[in-house]
Amino acid sequence: MTDTPPLLVERRGAVETIVLNDAPRNRMSLEFMDALEAEVERVASDASVRAVVIRGAGEEHFSVGMDLKQLPQGIERMGSAEAVFDQRLRVLSAIENLPKPVIAVLCGYCLGGGLELPLACHFRLAAAEGARIGLPEMDLGAVPAWGGSARLTRCVGRDHALDLILRAKKISGPEALRIGLVNEVWPIGELFDRAQALADELAAMPALAVEGVLRAVVGAGEQPLEEGIAAERRAVLAMMGSDAQREGMRAFLEKRKPVFNQDS
Repeated sequence: MTDTPPLLVERRGAVETIVLNDAPRNRMSLEFMDALEAEVERVASDASVRAVVIRGAGEEHFSVGMDLKQLPQGIERMGSAEAVFDQRLRVLSAIENLPKPVIAVLCGYCLGGGLELPLACHFRLAAAEGARIGLPEMDLGAVPAWGGSARLTRCVGRDHALDLILRAKKISGPEALRIGLVNEVWPIGELFDRAQALADELAAMPALAVEGVLRAVVGAGEQPLEEGIAAERRAVLAMMGSDAQREGMRAFLEKRKPVFNQDS
């Protein structure tokens, strides 16, 4: 590894952008995962950050996934291959459970861990041209190791998940949109600006309400319906009488766009 930092952090208003800094392929090195774990923990407790964008450095690729050449080093450092993968599972779970929305920006190669990380995000935007998105571990005689099979199935359903994983398919941005793997597709020249605009939009929403919805919706896929409804009710009760709710009602009655306080 060089002295180049594996992860960069950029800030614009209430939006933080986390950049995987290993252009052009943006491999997810051991150093990157250490830095990402620390940054996600910091962001979780930073109330001034209201939305997060995750992207690769440059505009060529999001990420080719794990730097497999580092696996022996990781095993030596952490004690086992299982421990290496456990850290990655832990980091992706922390991203998925952040109390603020996370947007992944997909272009070029988004393979293996380069798709498993976006699957843990709440929104995924893809390039209209040039994207190669998939979990091609079968080509290596392996299977997804960072929760990709489970999250992909929850995202696109069993049939599409089996088709992608068992055939080691790499699909385009428009195909990913068709099967529900990404939320939006944009020309590469507009993609990153659109991600920022979406993050700005989400950051302007009332933070307490956003956190409640994220907890209810993210948890809904892993629990009985009754527990999901209970989580939703907790979010409703938390918002009742809040500054954000009062502002929302005033704006509705006054036929204007609401302006939420940064701590509401």
